[in-house]
Amino acid sequence: MCLGIPMRVVEIDGFMARCEAKGVERDVSLFMLQDETIAADDYVVVHVGYAIQKVTAEEARSAWEVYDEMLAAEAAFDAEAAHA
Repeated sequence: MCLGIPMRVVEIDGFMARCEAKGVERDVSLFMLQDETIAADDYVVVHVGYAIQKVTAEEARSAWEVYDEMLAAEAAFDAEAAHA
């Protein structure tokens, strides 16, 4: 399964951006979004190092809420399995 991760653009240098999510920073290519206007503090969905879609801050937050729920469910499952 592949996931796109919503990240906030911190700074831009040409077609490269420094992006952040949950305290993790990555260099991300903006090449696939060259027809979009992207600025610092915008949100993009990142997949394998490429920004593939511009999203709103609300859409990014909603995605992270779902991801956090999935991670919590997985941790609970792993903890239950360890005690079985």
